[in-house]
Amino acid sequence: MTEVLEGRTADGRGVRVRYSAAGIEEITDHPTAPDLLLLPGLIDIQLNGYAGLDVNDPTRPAGELSDLVRVLWQQGVTTVYPTIISADDATTTALVTRAAAARAADPTTAYGVPGLHLEGPYISSVEGARGAHDPAVIRDPDLDEFARWQKAASGAIAIVTLAPERKGALEFTRHLAEEVVVSVGHSLATADEVHAFAAAGGRLSTHLGNALPVQLDRHYNPIWPQLVEDALTAGLIADGHHLPADTFAAFVRAKGPTRCVLTSDAAALAGCAPGDYTTAVGGAVTVGPDGSLRLQGTPYLAGSGASLLDCLRWSTGPGGLPLDTAVTMATTTPANLLGLTDRGRLEVGARADLIQLTRTPEGGIGDLVTVVVNGTPQTAV
Repeated sequence: MTEVLEGRTADGRGVRVRYSAAGIEEITDHPTAPDLLLLPGLIDIQLNGYAGLDVNDPTRPAGELSDLVRVLWQQGVTTVYPTIISADDATTTALVTRAAAARAADPTTAYGVPGLHLEGPYISSVEGARGAHDPAVIRDPDLDEFARWQKAASGAIAIVTLAPERKGALEFTRHLAEEVVVSVGHSLATADEVHAFAAAGGRLSTHLGNALPVQLDRHYNPIWPQLVEDALTAGLIADGHHLPADTFAAFVRAKGPTRCVLTSDAAALAGCAPGDYTTAVGGAVTVGPDGSLRLQGTPYLAGSGASLLDCLRWSTGPGGLPLDTAVTMATTTPANLLGLTDRGRLEVGARADLIQLTRTPEGGIGDLVTVVVNGTPQTAV
């Protein structure tokens, strides 16, 4: 059955979009379209959980991933790459096996989760660079171990974050570059190591500007070579806590919006009420009144408390980006990076993943009104 949505694109064009389960069938100009934003569904390539749902707790039921996909619809996210952080072999195997079972059991989950993101355990063990990852499980890349995980995941692992300076990391990258997106993150790599990583097939920087010691050499640090390396797309956490506005703006100007991806890096406590919590990953965590997540009693961030929609709002407010630029970074750019050529775009023939939002009196991004996933309108949000 064909349906219709009307609204205004990120560049202000009034349109009427006719769609069905087969995809977007027609887009026509509609100058008198309602003052509602009409955008592609958001694509989050780094998310550990949301609203109490946790992809890193192996004691949770497999069906929780399906719940997470549906909860994220309420935040305009129609495609997500659940992110599994550093753990021992048995735990990682259990987590990817659980995700594979959820995808196999539910076509809607399989559609919403085209792949998984493995963040670690092949990262730096140095304080500051490792972030909140457990140093006891951090180790050098192991192709045989990864092959076991990929088999357990039914081939769903699509992104791997590692530190290029670790022994065997470049060979690991070369071996996997055609199969997965290999990303540099939680790393103190030198400029030579960053460039060698890109030459080996590395394509992404995980949350650039974060997972680093507080103090770095002003010239010789891992940030500059990642900014200058055109082969690397920069993942940026635009939650207002991980990157100051000026730093965020400078990164986007250096890389350009077609080589920047907005990510939420949302943790399981994102979207939860302020207070103190105990989590499977991170331990004691405080959700602040400002939505930030911090290790209890410290100033250290424990992941992000924002959804990708929150990040889109911040990036077009304090972050200073034009709406169409920010939307590209949350839709088309991540889709292109992951080879999702029929998602993340408002064009005929693309999948009908659509969101409709109000505008604030100041012209900013307001509330979510409508979500369409793969041509099916979802319950009103």
